[in-house]
Amino acid sequence: MHLLTEEFLKECFRELKRNKSPGIDGVTVNEYEEQLDKNAAYLVARLKAKQYKPKPVKRVYIPKPNGDKRPLGIPAVEDKIVQMAIKKILEAIFEPDFIDTSYGFRPNRNCHDALKQIDKIIMNYPVNFIVGMDISKFFDTVNHKCLMEFLRQRIVDSNLLQLISRFLKSGIMEEGIYFETDQGTPQGGILSPVLANVYLHYVLDSWFETEVIPQLNGFAQLVRYADDFVVCFENEKEARIFGIALRQRMSKFGLTISEEKSKIIEFGRYTCQRAKKYGFKCETFDFLGFTHFCDKTRRDKFKLGRKTSRKKFTQKMKDTNLWLKSIRNRIELKELWKLLGIKLLGHYQYYGMSGNFRLLRNFYDHTVKLAFKWINRRSQRKSYNWDQFHNFIQFNPIPKPKIYHSLHNLNK
Repeated sequence: MHLLTEEFLKECFRELKRNKSPGIDGVTVNEYEEQLDKNAAYLVARLKAKQYKPKPVKRVYIPKPNGDKRPLGIPAVEDKIVQMAIKKILEAIFEPDFIDTSYGFRPNRNCHDALKQIDKIIMNYPVNFIVGMDISKFFDTVNHKCLMEFLRQRIVDSNLLQLISRFLKSGIMEEGIYFETDQGTPQGGILSPVLANVYLHYVLDSWFETEVIPQLNGFAQLVRYADDFVVCFENEKEARIFGIALRQRMSKFGLTISEEKSKIIEFGRYTCQRAKKYGFKCETFDFLGFTHFCDKTRRDKFKLGRKTSRKKFTQKMKDTNLWLKSIRNRIELKELWKLLGIKLLGHYQYYGMSGNFRLLRNFYDHTVKLAFKWINRRSQRKSYNWDQFHNFIQFNPIPKPKIYHSLHNLNK
């Protein structure tokens, strides 16, 4: 707690994003900054006197691809500052403990690192089975008592632990109604990801390394990104026993596996060879927005293929269609075209992995057709025919598909 000084908190404030919605107090980042020195001093005084209490988190919902809604928590600006500070402290404490198999919400690691690791494992090790698992509503079901026990493993400062506990129990404000929170961490909170990593480090990562692997005869490797993970196995029996043990392990800590998103499949180099010999089709698995499948090189050798998952591709096209429809009459065509280019670039930078060029091209082609459709509906009079629109694109180019994440050097 002694690290929470005025200078440190002001440094944390400067890292906050400016364009985010305010919390329940309605104070924006810019408004808080107008009297930053005064606000920081008052915040430190309350922290030292143990009088600081986080405000309830404003809950909003965003749609999910399956029709459900995902809850997001929006903390007040002052709470975001303190959360950022605690996040930095927890990372400094727990990062040396975290295992290399986890990639989500960690410094200098991202989802593409996790995807590349999956490629490396399947291409270079005796992998015959994939256990793909997803924890159901993980951020909503984290057990507070268990989480605090995990934090006490490495933290002895009772004041810091009390402050974290206050954040967990700060409650939710939804449409003016207050709800207590006796479990879970609010999605959207700055502190939630590092708390999630601490929780799953003890529940899953460390358990897998220290208790599961020593009991196995064959190869096995876990790759986790937040609450989404896959485990590669050499032996089918060990994969299936692990699936049972995993459900029991999760249940012990108040978590459940989402059955509709979880499966054990036969997969890998030897499965691909058998499929070719006996004429059956290899199964696939989804991880981090990509569908992974058995593919072959130009020399007819096995390689791991990946493409944008059908669910993600469809959802992205729906989102693009709705965005073009909603914005077509609100800004000038020149500005719309610039924003469309930024959206395309963002899509390529995530999904632009080796082997996925065809789906990038499909996304570009579909987006151009949607743009043609909605630009022509800016008024009752048709703006362009297809040839005119093609010429417009020639003189006003938007980013073309490009591979940003190459895997060609991983397996040498």
